Amino acid sequence: MPDENRDNQTTQDLQLQASAYILTTLSDEGILTLTLNRPEQFNALSDSMLDALHDAIENVPDSARVVVIAASGKAFCAGHDLKQMRSHIDEQWQQSLFTKCSSFMQSLIDLPLPVIAKVHGVAAAAGCQLVANCDLAVAADHCQLGVSGINLGLFCSTPSVPLSRNISRKRAFHMLMTGEFIDAPTAVDWGLLNQCVPAEQLDQTVLTLAQNICGKSRQAVSTGKNLFYRQIDKPLVEAYKLAGSAMASNMMANDVSEGIDAFFEKRPPEWQDN
Repeated sequence: MPDENRDNQTTQDLQLQASAYILTTLSDEGILTLTLNRPEQFNALSDSMLDALHDAIENVPDSARVVVIAASGKAFCAGHDLKQMRSHIDEQWQQSLFTKCSSFMQSLIDLPLPVIAKVHGVAAAAGCQLVANCDLAVAADHCQLGVSGINLGLFCSTPSVPLSRNISRKRAFHMLMTGEFIDAPTAVDWGLLNQCVPAEQLDQTVLTLAQNICGKSRQAVSTGKNLFYRQIDKPLVEAYKLAGSAMASNMMANDVSEGIDAFFEKRPPEWQDN
């Protein structure tokens, strides 16, 4: 029988409620925080939750400088909504769900702003995928991360994509094949997280990181993110060609002239393109 939660109401109802799944705040500094808001379902990525997330990323305000993805409740994200998935046994619906998820994950990479995952509790399966897919990730030290679909007979295929691009192949394959979770300090050591801190320091640590980026040239940050992902999987010669072209173009920006002048004049730069 289909689950009777709000994810299995009519399509019209889901569209009307989609915005409630994501809480949005924008600080004066330009820090846009998107908070997953299905705490009773451990912020599982239902079909409508993915719609709401993708819509939020597609409509980031011009004044935003950094995006933080956070979560309400006890967990960061438990993965996809298994009850909803189980209620749809046709392959076409399943394919649509994973296409939608992959499109959202790619939109985070395409966004010219850095995206920071602010992680607490558990990040499982597609939740771990979300952490791996963000540009930066900071977690509370009690956090547990894993790709546990294998325990249910469902290999975490889509989570394997960013996971295997964050950590070594053997470590990624071990997590994917065993379904075992790793703690936050291990995730830092393996490269899945940038930092882990005591839970009471998580808010301030993420805020400090976001403020640091907000203080940089918008044009330089956008250029840097775009180049980073374009070159990362290219052969060395092609990567250097892309990087040299990006750097030459970047040198033409007004902010670079200002930044260099400020360096020699020993004063803070006043970015012109922000």
